[in-house]
Amino acid sequence: MGLNATDTLLEIPHFPAAEGKVEVAGRHTLPGGQVASAMQACASWGLCARYVGKIGDDGAGALQQKALRRAGVEAHWAVAQGCESQRSWILVDRSTGERTVLWKRDPRLELHPRELKQAWIARSKILLVDGHDTAAATQAARWARELGIPVLADIDNLYSGVEALLEVVDVLIGSREFPQRVTGTSDLSLALPWIANRFGCKVVGATLGRDGALAWDGESFHYTPAYKVKPVDTTGAGDIFHGAMVYSLLKNWPVPKMLDFCCAASALNCTALGARGGIRPIAEI
Repeated sequence: MGLNATDTLLEIPHFPAAEGKVEVAGRHTLPGGQVASAMQACASWGLCARYVGKIGDDGAGALQQKALRRAGVEAHWAVAQGCESQRSWILVDRSTGERTVLWKRDPRLELHPRELKQAWIARSKILLVDGHDTAAATQAARWARELGIPVLADIDNLYSGVEALLEVVDVLIGSREFPQRVTGTSDLSLALPWIANRFGCKVVGATLGRDGALAWDGESFHYTPAYKVKPVDTTGAGDIFHGAMVYSLLKNWPVPKMLDFCCAASALNCTALGARGGIRPIAEI
């Protein structure tokens, strides 16, 4: 349960300097968004995936619906009437594959707890949330906790009310910056155990981009370096990492194998354009 976005990718030969001009080499409109992309990855790997999110009644929302339907994801949509769906404009540097994201989300796209159905959560083996619509994410996570369903969170910002959500999260894999935003320290060796102790998470980790990933399981740290690939577009790397984490958790793999698999899936996704462009088969990962 979480975000979707319709991305307009602008390929450029290099990132523009201030007051400069750069000709666009390519333009593509593709589906993206944290949890929606993760669920498409899960479906491609043979899992029965369900997505819950909110869109506007526009072409961008229709694109999201079509993409998940084609991927075989069971989707439940709340629709904001007269509202534009979440959009992103992404500058992709062809020389490095690095991306810069500009985004816009109408406040009317907030998913509210009243728009959820407990049955969507109850018929699940794991719940992935991104924390953006914190109240709804917390409600879903509480239902999951009551039913013994593990909760995985992909959180990159200190949203209002996120502390209440963290109290019902089992596995937290956030962005590199998130632990510092919670604890005030940039030292992950201090921040990750602090979060685990404070909120009771079983595993707390951070994705580190080209530096791989680090996690604390309550007893030990586990570090996995990133795989070296020739990047085309790093959009969606974290989203596919979390889809791979869902797959890994359902396989009951140990943390080191989880991180290794997630880094591999993430790296391969960077070899194609778009948040979901480089989702590869399990055997290839």
